[in-house]
Amino acid sequence: MEIPLARKIAGKKFLWDGVIYTNREEARQTMESYKQDGFEVHVIPDEDKCLLYTRRVAVASQ
Repeated sequence: MEIPLARKIAGKKFLWDGVIYTNREEARQTMESYKQDGFEVHVIPDEDKCLLYTRRVAVASQ
């Protein structure tokens, strides 16, 4: 299975976190952790596993 590193979801670019989750509870916990760190997260179910795609808007420092 070839997993795309990036996906467009609702017109926004999300990047795969590089982990294939076979345990949905582990995926949920990881998703919550990403959200606490300021990321948007989408779960992509794939047969008996799921993938997390994340994005965070970078803020330029002045």
